[in-house]
Amino acid sequence: MTATEEAVVFACTGERLFGVLARPATPKDIGIVIVVGGPQTRVGSHRQFVLLARSLAGAGYPTLRFDVRGMGDSTGEKRDFEAIAPDITAAIDALQAACPGVARIVLWGLCDAASAILMYLDETHDARVAGICLLNPWVRSAASLAKTQVKHYYGQRLLQKEFWAKLFSGRLNVARAITEFIGKLARASAKAGASPRLTFQDRMAHGLRDFSGPVLLVLSGDDYTAKEFLEFTSATPTWRTLLDRPSMMRIDIQGADHTFSSARWRRAVEVACVDWLRTKNWRGNHPDSRG
Repeated sequence: MTATEEAVVFACTGERLFGVLARPATPKDIGIVIVVGGPQTRVGSHRQFVLLARSLAGAGYPTLRFDVRGMGDSTGEKRDFEAIAPDITAAIDALQAACPGVARIVLWGLCDAASAILMYLDETHDARVAGICLLNPWVRSAASLAKTQVKHYYGQRLLQKEFWAKLFSGRLNVARAITEFIGKLARASAKAGASPRLTFQDRMAHGLRDFSGPVLLVLSGDDYTAKEFLEFTSATPTWRTLLDRPSMMRIDIQGADHTFSSARWRRAVEVACVDWLRTKNWRGNHPDSRG
């Protein structure tokens, strides 16, 4: 299917956001908003968002990628992923204004953009959102990073010939290495503080818990962020339950790095997303049927 691209400009809390809409010749009633994490623009690493939008539009899905406030061409102060809910709302509004036939929205996000999507759902319960695609969601804290490093980095180091060669040659500072390792263990085993304040990970879980639509979870096989997500969620009963729901579909792309930097990995993501969109029964996810 052929598709065209056009620049769009839309308002968000008094600022101007800039995006690019990929419009199919015969659009479906499901539109995709690519939420961009930071700090990067609507192009994406290795032009990933450009290529993804074109692939989705080629399959019939109108797709908008845009710069949030303070990034790329958009105006305003730079802000982190915990504060872009108004940007996502504005982007959905803009896509539906440009494509009036779009009744359902799928939000797509990589890394902290995936986290932002879940927090957006927790904050807004936007009934227009019928599905979400989450890639390598960001759940990092000092404890989660330390635990992941202890398990994956230090465990692998013990299996490397270079490590033992350095150890026996005297080129490895043993005292420093032990001190560093103990510090990682301490942070990995540290308990969460007694503060009742919700963390962004809590907000993510609440957003996923209250969302009834289909979810596509894509994880890279060679990425610390994905490994942290798996470590964190496997250690948290609430998350384990959420990830086991029938509405959740998980795809692992073996060997892929965080940003899917090769053409093969990017293509695998595109195919996974299009196949998932095509196989879901979206009739039960119309906004009018969700109260």
